[in-house]
Amino acid sequence: MLAFWGSARAAETPAEPSVFTLPVPVVPVAGSSQHFPVRRIYCIGRNYPEHAIESGSDPKTEPPFFFQKPSDAVQFVKPGTTADHPYPTLTENYQHEIELVAFLKSGGRDIPVEQALDHVYGYSIGLDMTRRDLQRAMGAQKKPWEIGKSFDHSAPMGPVHPVASIGHVTKGAIMLSVNGSLRQKADLSDMTWSVAEQIAQLSKANELQAGDMIYSGTPAGPSPVVKGDLLVGKIEGLPELSVRIV
Repeated sequence: MLAFWGSARAAETPAEPSVFTLPVPVVPVAGSSQHFPVRRIYCIGRNYPEHAIESGSDPKTEPPFFFQKPSDAVQFVKPGTTADHPYPTLTENYQHEIELVAFLKSGGRDIPVEQALDHVYGYSIGLDMTRRDLQRAMGAQKKPWEIGKSFDHSAPMGPVHPVASIGHVTKGAIMLSVNGSLRQKADLSDMTWSVAEQIAQLSKANELQAGDMIYSGTPAGPSPVVKGDLLVGKIEGLPELSVRIV
């Protein structure tokens, strides 16, 4: 069962840090003093047809695939503010991917699709930031491309909005602009694999648990950003997500 941390506990720092007392990354819950403790961050690849096609895939024939980011890649962004987001090392092609993020309150193995959404605690808006040149280089060498996806601060996101407050987010506009220019736009209903289907598929490979989150895919249009750029992401029904590359 998911146990939330209050704001005071989340901020505690052990007097003598050790591998047994390191703090767990948390994401604030909207409208409360509670925090969602992050266990794992799963991400689905190429889950909007147009993005799959621009990435060289066939959305009609290829099964879903997933990768992970480290839980401490989370960068919380408070609604109504613009967070500084550091341009990472080793890349000359840093790209944005706006996504709906689902947070699980429970889990299991081989979860049926029709029961999958029962495990969702809430939703947020997030960015799957990507060192695209490194991802592509590893792919060309047939090597794992986590170095392109799994690095510090690579998962900016807003607070968790509980299903009890907003319901399940299954449709509505998702978009991202850079310096006021629209780069990505689609509808959540355009997903090839719904959040429920993603949960069902993931649970065949891993036992899902409370504290897991799923980045549910990005629309077409990811493109490079540079220092100084202002990124504003929007998902209908959720607060905007705003970061500046520094």
